Amino acid sequence: MPVNLISTEDLSFCYNGTEVLRNISFAVKKGDYLGIVGPNGSGKSTLIKNILGILQPQKGSVYVFGEPLASFRQWAKIGYLPQRLSALNTYFPCTVKEIVNLGSGAKASMQNFDNILRLMGIEHLSSRLIGELSYGEQQRTMLARALTGNPDLLILDEPTAALDPETRENFYSLTHELNHNQGTTIILITHDTGVIGKYARQMIYLDKKIIFSGTFEDFCTSPEMTGFFGSGTQHIICHQHDRSNA
Repeated sequence: MPVNLISTEDLSFCYNGTEVLRNISFAVKKGDYLGIVGPNGSGKSTLIKNILGILQPQKGSVYVFGEPLASFRQWAKIGYLPQRLSALNTYFPCTVKEIVNLGSGAKASMQNFDNILRLMGIEHLSSRLIGELSYGEQQRTMLARALTGNPDLLILDEPTAALDPETRENFYSLTHELNHNQGTTIILITHDTGVIGKYARQMIYLDKKIIFSGTFEDFCTSPEMTGFFGSGTQHIICHQHDRSNA
């Protein structure tokens, strides 16, 4: 029976009395590729922060690799890229290669390291200081750091927001390879519903509560999503997916 790497039960959270998450229950099994989509302010990043213990769940339960969140300690199994790089000290005298190596762990190989730098388009930046890079280059560096340790679970919050189209496609292809060939479990938050439908095996549409959970094909025919979006918007999203597959 597949192991649940992440599961939540009736998870709820408020900021200063304002409800952000309401009764969120879902599970991510080993080998899943889950896309979490939704509008700005829908609670996507807050959900991830509750799962990782960055924010403490106020109601309900979170289990990580089958353990209650409070007792989980094996964080090296998880690669995480936050939505904003506010924790990155760009004045710290550290090179791209040194920062990426911080995420490598014992399972990484030099071939894997070089391949990820190439796919992220930063191999020529390996000796540059992080503070000398553009925001997009910094984002690619932190993406590479999250990937190099071959984590069992990758959690990526809007990872392609600052990437150019070619690097974005390289990144999505890499996540597909990691999931399909290496069995890496992936949770990816994005606004790009049509594109993530090309890669994710499962989708959750979140707007404080779970509006939809299922495959992208089910999303395109879901009466709940038709009621939520209107048939015209739903058709546009699914048509964008069709064009990305062309």
